[in-house]
This record gives sequence, structure tokens and C-alpha cells, in this order.
Amino acid sequence: MQSAHSSFLATAAGNFLGHTPSWYKLSIAGFLVFNPLLLWTLGPFATGWALVAEFIFTLALALKCYPLQPGGLLALQAIALGLSSPSAVLDEVAANLEVLLLLIFMVAGIYFMKQMLLAVFAKVLLRVRSKLLLSLLFCLLGALLSAFLDALTVTAVLISVATGFFAVYHRVVSGKHPEADHDHSDDDGIAEAPSREDLDHFRAFLRSLLMHGAVGTALGGVTTMVGEPQNLLIANVMGWDFVEFFLEMSHVTVPAFLAGFATLVVVETAKWCGHGQPLPERVRQILQDYDTAASARRGRAELLAIGVQAVVALLLVISLAFHLAAPGLIGLMIVVLQTSLNGVTEEHQLGEAFRDVMPFTALLVTFFAVVAVIEQQHLFTPVLEYVFTFEPAVQPAMLFLANGLLSSISDNVFVATVYINAVTEQFNAGAFDREHYETLAVAINTGTNLPSVATPNGQAAFLFLLTSALAPVIRLSYGRMVLLALPYTVVLTAVGLAAVLFYGG
Repeated sequence: MQSAHSSFLATAAGNFLGHTPSWYKLSIAGFLVFNPLLLWTLGPFATGWALVAEFIFTLALALKCYPLQPGGLLALQAIALGLSSPSAVLDEVAANLEVLLLLIFMVAGIYFMKQMLLAVFAKVLLRVRSKLLLSLLFCLLGALLSAFLDALTVTAVLISVATGFFAVYHRVVSGKHPEADHDHSDDDGIAEAPSREDLDHFRAFLRSLLMHGAVGTALGGVTTMVGEPQNLLIANVMGWDFVEFFLEMSHVTVPAFLAGFATLVVVETAKWCGHGQPLPERVRQILQDYDTAASARRGRAELLAIGVQAVVALLLVISLAFHLAAPGLIGLMIVVLQTSLNGVTEEHQLGEAFRDVMPFTALLVTFFAVVAVIEQQHLFTPVLEYVFTFEPAVQPAMLFLANGLLSSISDNVFVATVYINAVTEQFNAGAFDREHYETLAVAINTGTNLPSVATPNGQAAFLFLLTSALAPVIRLSYGRMVLLALPYTVVLTAVGLAAVLFYGG
């Protein structure tokens, strides 16, 4: 009986530990032991900061283990230690309900557009042979759409397109080498010879293209009041309409926008930080052959389905641009229209569309638990107090840097909420005039949007890309994502800081 009990415990322990590297398991176990000791010796403030650092560690190793499990254990421990509470986590979830609905329904809606998206983007990819021009197109597309739509929606489109391209390559190459010894193939099932080099280059090409598009969502999202959730929050607090918001931010956002595209040209030309890899000719030919064959055998029913998807996509753009409803509800409308008009009526067909996004939605809830710790332990309060020790002319620049740093390790919407409310309290108390108040609001908004491209957790769109099913396929790790974004981080932070300092002075 005891032997059976021991066997059960051993099996349970094995299932709990999984197949992640031993050093990673030990790290997480160490955190779970270290945090109570830290709380006992240094108190909740230091423990809260340690928990934030540990959660970032789990994100950094997303390709080793999906962050939901270790991040979730840290979130549960935070509640058990009293650093947060279930009600505080629920409040954060309620405050971000629109984001969760957006993820669940909009990503599913994009899933049912994949035929149309692949057909359209395949034409663009195959006809534009210059990697530089293609990168500019993706970045510009991300910027323009994010200025009026939602960055997560745009990122979902980019992920869907890249996934479709890789799936085509994988399927065709695997089929061309049926005689390959799969015991010596790489972990995607594609034989190492002769396509391993093409595969590596294709992955690098997709990584760079996706990052240019993702950075484009940040460049465009900061410019308008509807581009990011925190923009709308700040506009409402300040009483700015669409045009006023654009003009107030333009001192910073226009130079940053231009600098971002200049950075793209430089990194693509110089091939820095993982950029500049063109589409391999063999891969281009494979995609060209597939597109030609797919076009030739495309029947009336498929053409009609693509037409329906195109019309519904246009309706999506109009609905989001004019904010006819919350983005998540618009996404649900898109799901209903596309499935009903294209005859997708079985439950398992619908379930497939929600499969990839649900782990990220769960991860985001655990992230809100960490945000609740930040709020309950007032981890960011000393930063604001330090900023207000400087001269008024320097305060906007310091606030820009502080918001950028904190947004890179936390949630930029949360950071913007905390600091715009704190600054508003100071203004209402008569600490400074309206002009300085507006300057600080500009610094908060641009600080939470521009330097936060430094890390995946700084932007929801970046985190969505990092934790997508596509990321391990193209080897897009946390570190590689930081490296790809590094030139943008340096330039956007420097240009934004200079503009805020000049504007604030």
C-alpha cells in the first residue's frame, strides 16, 4: 500500500515538474522559498519588487516553459503571503475586461479571415522583393492601423499571416522530401539537408518582419487618443478631443514616428540586431508555386468565402475606426458573421479558433495579479515622489523616463493610470498651473508608449506575439525580441526624451 502511495507521489511530482530544464525548476522552487523569507526579513515592499522581477524571469524563459504555470504559482504565492488579495485581482480583471474580451473574440475573428489574409499578403510578399521595402510596408501598415484600430488586432493579423506562410513552407518542404530520414530531421519535421539553412533564414526573415510590424503598432498607437487604452484614459482626464490630443502629443510623437522609420532603414541596411535577412529564394519559389497552384484550383465556393471575409474585414475596420462598440464585442460580431455566412456551424470548428488565444488570456489574468501586488504595495509611489523633487522644467523628462522604465517591467496602461491620477491630484491641490499639467500628461503618455518597446511585457501586443504559438516555431525568444527591439528602444527613448525636455522647458 505504501509502495503504491509512493509511486503515486512520484508520478504526481514528475507531472508537476514536467520536462523543463532542471535549473529552471530549481529557480522557480527557489523563488517560492525565497519570497516568504524575504517578506519576513525585509517586508512586503522589497518582496513585491522581487516578485515582479521573478515574474519577468518567467516571461524571459517562455520558450522553455509557458509562463502561465510558473507565473501562476508566483501569483498564488503573492495572494497567500498577503501581498495582494483575490478581490484586488478581480478588480484588475474587471478594469481590463475589454482587453480580455478583445483577445478572446477578436483573435477568433481574425482566425476566420485567414484565407483572405493569406491570399492578399502572399501577393504582397511575392511581388515586393526588397526586404527593406517590405519591412517599411509592414511597419507603416502597423502604424496606420494602430492609430485608429487596436494594436492587439493588428498583431493578431500579422501573426495569422506569418503562421500561414510558415505552414505553407513546412507542408510543401516536408512533402518534397518523403524519403528523408526523420530521425535526423530538425524538430519541425523538416530534413536538415538540404533545407536547414533555408529554414533558419526564413525564421530570421519572419522574426524581423513581425518585429517591424509590432514596433509600427507602438509608433502609430501613441499618436491618437484611440491608439492605446491609456491614450483614451489620459484624453478623458485632460478633456482633449481627437484633434487636440494629436496636436498636444505631436511635439513628441511626430519626431518619434519619423525616427522610428529612419531606424528601420538603418538596421535593415546594416543588418543589425537580427534584422536585414531577406526571404530566401528557394522559400520564395515554394511560396510562389503554392500561391499559383492555390489560385488555379480555387473554386467558386472558396472565392465566395474569401469575398465574404473581405467584406466582413471592411466592416471590422469601419466598426473599430468609428468605435461603434467595445472592440471585444465587435470581434464577437465578426465571429458570428463569418461563421454563419461561410457555413461554419459545428462546435469543434469554432473551438479551433479559440484554442491559441486562451492560454495567453489566462496568462494575462496572472499578470493582473502581479499588477495588483504593485498597486497594493505602492511599489511605484517612491518614483513619483522622487520625480517631484526636481525643478519643474526637468520634471516632464524625468517622468518620461520613469514611466518608460516602469512600463517596461509592468503594464503601460496601469502605469499611465497611476501617474495621471497622481499628477491630477497634485494639479487640483494647486501644486502647478494648467500648462505644466498638460506637459506632464504628454510625458506620461509618450513615456508609457515609446520606451516600453524595450521588453515584451512593456506592450500587450509584444507579449501576445512572444507567447503565441508562432513564437517557438520561428525561435522568437524573450531575449531575441529585446535584441530586435533594441535599436528602436534607444532611438525612440532618446528622441522622445529630447522632445519632452525641449517641450517641457
